[in-house]
Amino acid sequence: MSIAAECAPARRSFDAVTAAALAVTIIAWASAFPAIRVGLAAFGPLELGALRFAIAAVPAALFLALTRPPLPTRGEWWRFAAGGLFFVALYTLLLNAGERTVSAGAASFIINVNPIITAVLALMILGEQFGRRAWAGTALSFAGIGLIALGEGQGMRIDEGALLILGAALCNSVTTVAQKPLFARHRPLTVSASHMVIGALILAPGLPGGLTQVPAAAPEALAAVIYLGLVPSLIAYGAWAVALSRLPAARASNFMYCVPPVATAMGFLWLGEVPGTLGLVGGAMALGGVIVVNLKR
Repeated sequence: MSIAAECAPARRSFDAVTAAALAVTIIAWASAFPAIRVGLAAFGPLELGALRFAIAAVPAALFLALTRPPLPTRGEWWRFAAGGLFFVALYTLLLNAGERTVSAGAASFIINVNPIITAVLALMILGEQFGRRAWAGTALSFAGIGLIALGEGQGMRIDEGALLILGAALCNSVTTVAQKPLFARHRPLTVSASHMVIGALILAPGLPGGLTQVPAAAPEALAAVIYLGLVPSLIAYGAWAVALSRLPAARASNFMYCVPPVATAMGFLWLGEVPGTLGLVGGAMALGGVIVVNLKR
């Protein structure tokens, strides 16, 4: 059986469950960027990641123990392992390290190379169709994210931090395509919970150091770690798995262009940060591109 055929049973129409899963993912991941910056004020990139997913892995492991899902087949083991390694451990480390030097707008621009990479990989590996209109919408969204980054006023530069975040985007794309066939046989929450447990084990060497940094950490940094573990990790990873199980990989990833505009709105509502003209235009373009991709679907 081909990979494309394996994925076919998981495809469903865009319904209320899919919309809710995407909304939770977008809002939670939009809030992760500022939470990471707050956490990095007290913890190192490895230590922050280890604490974050140690918090997420406990309820994830309990879920797996209670539901007792079927064991992966021989051909599925590497897909689960890849999710824990790339989507959790490496993605978290690279993003945390990159955000030490890269501004929020630039980071959102770089990380949003992910839908483009995912679309190419899904076309080549999964046999998904991504027509001209979809590519046009993707280009519109990507250009909008670029305007948001430029509107931040700190410019765009390629440095070590930018390359690290680009690596995080690549990790996300690879995992999205690798885990897609798993939904033909496994429940979405089983897949996401397994990824978190495996990722937490890989990040475990940073846990002792993170625990030693806890006493000196400010309350807001501790709150950020707990929030990252519960919302952008435990809840959002599960919601993303649900969305990915119900949509083609390329189309699901395209919705991630909504993250920067939502993050901008959060900054305005919660922190009083007023976006500039470029930010507003860029946000409208990013959302418009997502609409174009999903017209008449």
